[in-house]
Amino acid sequence: MVSEKDIFCVSGPKHLTSIDWSNKDHCRSVAACLVQAVYVLERDRQLNRQFPDNFAPAWWEFFHFDLIRKLIDDADMSIFGAIFELNPPILKNSDSPMTKTPRFVIAFRGTITEKHSISRDLTLDLHLVQNGLHKTSRFLIAMQALKNVVSQFPNSEIWICGHSLGSGIGMLVSRNMVKTGKPIPTFLFNPPFCSAPIENIKDERVKQGIRIASSLLTAGLSLALKPRNETPVLEDNFEKLSMWVPQLFVNPNDHLCSEYIGYFEHRDNMDNLGAGSIERLATRNSIGDLFLRFLGRESEPLHLVPSANLCVNLGISPDFKWAHGIMQWWQNDLCLSCKEYRYI
Repeated sequence: MVSEKDIFCVSGPKHLTSIDWSNKDHCRSVAACLVQAVYVLERDRQLNRQFPDNFAPAWWEFFHFDLIRKLIDDADMSIFGAIFELNPPILKNSDSPMTKTPRFVIAFRGTITEKHSISRDLTLDLHLVQNGLHKTSRFLIAMQALKNVVSQFPNSEIWICGHSLGSGIGMLVSRNMVKTGKPIPTFLFNPPFCSAPIENIKDERVKQGIRIASSLLTAGLSLALKPRNETPVLEDNFEKLSMWVPQLFVNPNDHLCSEYIGYFEHRDNMDNLGAGSIERLATRNSIGDLFLRFLGRESEPLHLVPSANLCVNLGISPDFKWAHGIMQWWQNDLCLSCKEYRYI
């Protein structure tokens, strides 16, 4: 049975007949649709939907993109990503100082709970939780694909976008590029935050108390494990990442990503309490990764980022499936609250 969410003319943002690349809402919607295109590419493959019965092309052709390459997982042969090229390369307001028109967009899908892909996707979800996504072949394929585009087109604007598990892949490849001095515009939808969902606690005093206690503990452990007269590699990496400001799109009703709200707000609260120096130490570490470091296993927490433009969907979500879904991010009536956070 065909799902309506796969059909662009039913579920897509048909109101975006002309893209203004200086409009942040337009950029967000296009990025989300290209992620959706990867989902539909994989579902087309699983259901053996061939031209002219396939649904994926409408998700990129509507915005004048061409599909350049599918990214294939070598473990299950599923399509987990795609490289798109804008054609024509110059559209309305492409020279706006607010943003550059992307020539290439590399998009990554999240988990698909169908029999042909669920085993591999859930295994990768587990790797993400265990902070081991960088050891997987899917990440290596994605990283090499980005490096190839950057090397072949060094002066072109390239975007990275992903959803859920795909946000983890996108986060990781973008972080690696930043460390080489090449920050990439990044759009991450419902990016997983691997920690206890403190944001779901309703009592604000209890929530703040837990966060303060966690910061003090994390900062204390960080100092205890820091080698004397030596700046750890992970500390240097966190400083390098501060120039990169990814776009993070989260829904407070999605417990898999909502902790980003508290993560950034707590930094401001600690500054207001005069404990900013403690939080700057705590914000680049997690207790779980400090424990691994104690065991001699160097670990860089993927979900901790120094800077970001955090956009929160304040609209009503009927259920978790909608709150965690990609479709919410191109809705015409989306109610967003955005704030940029910088690590200083």
